[in-house]
Amino acid sequence: MDLEWLLRPLADIPQLGGTAPEQYRTVYEPLETLSYVAALTSRIRLGTSVIDALFHPPVVLARRFATLDRSSGGRVIAGLGQGWMPQEFGTAGIPMRRRGAGMDEAIAAMRACWGPDPVAYEGRFYRIAPSEVNPKPVQAHIPVLMGATTPAGITRAARIADGINPHAFSLDALVGVIATFHDAARAEGRDPGTLTVVAVAIVPITSDQIGTDRPFLGGSPRQIADDLARLEGTGVDHVLFHNTASGDLDDEVKLLEQLQLAATR
Repeated sequence: MDLEWLLRPLADIPQLGGTAPEQYRTVYEPLETLSYVAALTSRIRLGTSVIDALFHPPVVLARRFATLDRSSGGRVIAGLGQGWMPQEFGTAGIPMRRRGAGMDEAIAAMRACWGPDPVAYEGRFYRIAPSEVNPKPVQAHIPVLMGATTPAGITRAARIADGINPHAFSLDALVGVIATFHDAARAEGRDPGTLTVVAVAIVPITSDQIGTDRPFLGGSPRQIADDLARLEGTGVDHVLFHNTASGDLDDEVKLLEQLQLAATR
């Protein structure tokens, strides 16, 4: 899965307690990057974690996802978020107060575009005149996962998304998010068993074990495998790793192979 980082402000970001991490100085545009990956692969699923939907007109974003789905033979996952950084909202010309209701409309309008023609949508923020909107995706239903950690965001994901894409800050925090998500889904009359949970672990993956202050799901392949075992029965379907100790590509591949072997054992 690939993420979107619209820009890296030079000023401190209060939510981060400082400037944005160095690794975000260069972030490739996710859908263009995944189009390149799609041409080199045949089976791997292609998803975003996440694209901030409010920074894009829904019809444009829907067509881009549909184009990628067509060119990849139906392998797309639409990981969407509503954004959080004031500088990005200012740059996109979108008020931050739109994050709630605007997200509802953005997803509804995108799904309308993926459906049969004629497409039409009428909301507070977005309108699509009766039109033909193409291409249509290969998948009858492109899965939408929402990146969410706040109570309101989790509840929204349970109501309108096909799954949730939360950060795994700790085991307890992740289990709490899943419980809230499943409870909210039941309150909406939805079966939690039909919804997907893809946890995001932004952690160092290292050849040597990490001692004190080891982050959950971080460390050596053996340490991470032990943490993965603790997720059994929690409702997590997949874990998406973002290695903050990124180094030589061949070394990273070897570490992932060791992690796969350790987790299997």
